[in-house]
Amino acid sequence: MEAEPLLTGTVNAVSADYGSSGSGSEYRRGPGSRRMSYSVSGQSCSFEGATGDEDLYIQQAVVFIEDAIQYRSINHRVDASSLRLYRWYYSRLCQWGLGLTIAVVLLLAFVERPSSLSISSDPRYRSQPWEPPCGFTESIEMVCLVIFALDLAVKSYLIGWEEFRKNKWLIGYTIVISLSVIDWMLSVSMVCDEKLRVRRLFRPFFLLQNSSLMKKTLKCIKRTLPEIASVILLLALHLCLFTMIGMLLFAKTEDPKKNGEWELHFRDLPTSLTSLLVLLTTANNPDVMIPAYSLNRLYSVFFVTFSVIGTYCLMNLLTAIIYNQFRGYLLMSVQTSIIRRRLGIRAAFQVLSCCGAQQAAMERVRVDAILEVMSRVQMKSYYRAAITTAVQQCADVGYMDREQFRKIFDELDKDRIKEHPPLPQYNSPVLQRLQVVFSHYYLTILGNAVALANVMCICTVLVLNSEKTTAERDNYIMEIINLCFILYYLFEMCVKIFAFGWRGYLSYRNNVFDGFLTILLLALQITIYVTYKLPHSQWDPSTHSVLSLWEMVRLVNLLIVFRFLRIIPDIKLMALVASTLLDLVKNLRAFAGILVVVYYVFAVFGIWLFEGAIKPPPQTGVLSNTTMENITSNFSMACGTYEQLEYWPNNFDDFGASILLLYDVMVVNNWQAFMDAYSRYTTDWAKIYFVCWWLTSSVMWVNLFVALILENFIYRWDRSHSCSVTEVEKTRYQTSVQLMFREQIQEPTEEELLCQLHQHPHLHLHW
Repeated sequence: MEAEPLLTGTVNAVSADYGSSGSGSEYRRGPGSRRMSYSVSGQSCSFEGATGDEDLYIQQAVVFIEDAIQYRSINHRVDASSLRLYRWYYSRLCQWGLGLTIAVVLLLAFVERPSSLSISSDPRYRSQPWEPPCGFTESIEMVCLVIFALDLAVKSYLIGWEEFRKNKWLIGYTIVISLSVIDWMLSVSMVCDEKLRVRRLFRPFFLLQNSSLMKKTLKCIKRTLPEIASVILLLALHLCLFTMIGMLLFAKTEDPKKNGEWELHFRDLPTSLTSLLVLLTTANNPDVMIPAYSLNRLYSVFFVTFSVIGTYCLMNLLTAIIYNQFRGYLLMSVQTSIIRRRLGIRAAFQVLSCCGAQQAAMERVRVDAILEVMSRVQMKSYYRAAITTAVQQCADVGYMDREQFRKIFDELDKDRIKEHPPLPQYNSPVLQRLQVVFSHYYLTILGNAVALANVMCICTVLVLNSEKTTAERDNYIMEIINLCFILYYLFEMCVKIFAFGWRGYLSYRNNVFDGFLTILLLALQITIYVTYKLPHSQWDPSTHSVLSLWEMVRLVNLLIVFRFLRIIPDIKLMALVASTLLDLVKNLRAFAGILVVVYYVFAVFGIWLFEGAIKPPPQTGVLSNTTMENITSNFSMACGTYEQLEYWPNNFDDFGASILLLYDVMVVNNWQAFMDAYSRYTTDWAKIYFVCWWLTSSVMWVNLFVALILENFIYRWDRSHSCSVTEVEKTRYQTSVQLMFREQIQEPTEEELLCQLHQHPHLHLHW
């Protein structure tokens, strides 16, 4: 399960994280479905099988608050043994182990036949890859399947049989594990000689099933599909209309010299559709119109009109629709996350109020009980400290009511502001004056200017030595330059440590970055001097030891170039863009995971359909010196083709090569070369595979990616107007998607929370 969901479903699915509760105003419970539960009736609290067990109430409150922190559903068993199992299951060690198991089972595709364990994927140079013996990968896979079966058993037990029957994901989990085991048994019985491993297609399901982020993202994508389908239908109509017009305009004539456009791009309906579909992605522009344009410039109107309407209008309209719909569903999902958090906190208050009948009657909880809960809850230390401080303010009263209890957990929704340690105190007036100078912002500006000068020197030397080999280069001047700059960097680091102190210096990420690179640069420079003595004009650049002099100097210069990145936080717009990219890394896990799933499935299908379909002709290394007459009929050297461009390493002969080929098609640059080659070597139906991949990756996923970038950047841009450059450095905001929509989120009412609590399958409350 993910700790910080990007998308968490709709309000109606608020209780469907790993289990699904009933949807409706009434909770229907079948006979025999009642588990360990407690009841609140009048002025008394009772728990079935554990009357007056105060420690149990504390454990329940701890788990409910942890569910609230992680935006998890609270619809699970609440008896003591189940709570211990629940916390163990969601412990960091257990979740990391499950994640590692999923990674292992996915990575098996690189080792299994056809193995990707070869240096080159080019069939002309590829050596025989290492093939694991039968039973090696199968044993690893069976261990993974056993772990998944245990995972399924634990999840099913925690939510109960009634909830399990309603959860489609867990039912699918059961089916996938069963089919994988059956296919595994068939594979072993055939001594690993089977042609198709069907269970390969099921492996991405383990990744999807384990992440609530991906499941809710899929739900949002599913609800966006109708709008996307409408635009794709418009694109299809646009494509068909211009295909018919093109076939009428470029029909075959009696003059062979005027049939260039017909012969290359409009010979028949499939060729015409393919040519214009590729033009929609601009991959074959202007090649597709050159034969007609060379005859009559007015023919360009047809192609320009097609591109303007299709590429610049309909495709961008698709981006706008996806962004608009995605933002609506994202906001709805964030609303659900907030409801889950409020529901977990409300449930924790209710069980804590049962610690004593008198408190339950007045709906109050003891302060010492809350402090006991906070000491057990697994959460970040700064949130624990803030909440504990707020609780201790009510220590004199001894109790907290429902509203006070809710407010103390508002700390979870706040940004974290990082405060830097105070500056060290010096008694000497001289040291105090130096501290003011060395802690001034102008010292950072000077350091940036020095880093810029250092990079410019490196560029100058590289330009002067660009035509020289590494053995011919004189590294003497470069070493003198590097020595001077490194000494300044060392000086800057020391004076900043003097001005801010060790803790203050390390509290700035920029300083940590600078200090780390400075120490590396100094260590490398000392290594160079120990190995090659002090620099002099007669240095022998060809001297080799563990590393050559040139390799060491190049490594030093690479680190210096990286050090130039220190200017990013000091330029507001650049810092804004960089922080947006960092947020994408945190909030893009669901999209990246779904993309991995899609890549995996298409790569497996690609291997099944096209493995070994394209084989290079013999002696391809000398084909460039041959004439077209000497080339076999199965080999085409027409300009722009797969063979002429020497795309041999891009194939479906193994899993690794398939992944890279799919990436090349997603980028859509020259993707028509792959589609044309595989349709020639196999069948024209191969085009369907490539068109489906283009629609899935380039049209769907890339536009969703753009939508997420827009959301992050707009949020950051609006917020940046209230922060200066120095404030950006002094404070660090822990941005989440929930914070992006904080102004639009509506808090759930007390009635809504009580309705959800009444629907809890294992926690039965009666007022």
